[in-house]
Amino acid sequence: MPREIKEIKDFLLKARRKDAKSVKIKKNPDNVKFKVRCSRFLYTLVITDKEKAEKLKQSLPPEKDPFRPTYPNVGV
Repeated sequence: MPREIKEIKDFLLKARRKDAKSVKIKKNPDNVKFKVRCSRFLYTLVITDKEKAEKLKQSLPPEKDPFRPTYPNVGV
């Protein structure tokens, strides 16, 4: 079930939760969508300002980084 979040602070709190599995970023011509998958809900945040979106991308937790794939037992 998706839930939309309006505040950036709320989204960051959800992204730092223990049950948050991954963060996906969807770039559109007029907005950027951030999606965090938690155990029960998929939380989405829509940002129309490109500078705010870039700052939010940099402040995401590193273990939930959408550009670093997490493959189990690779290189071990």
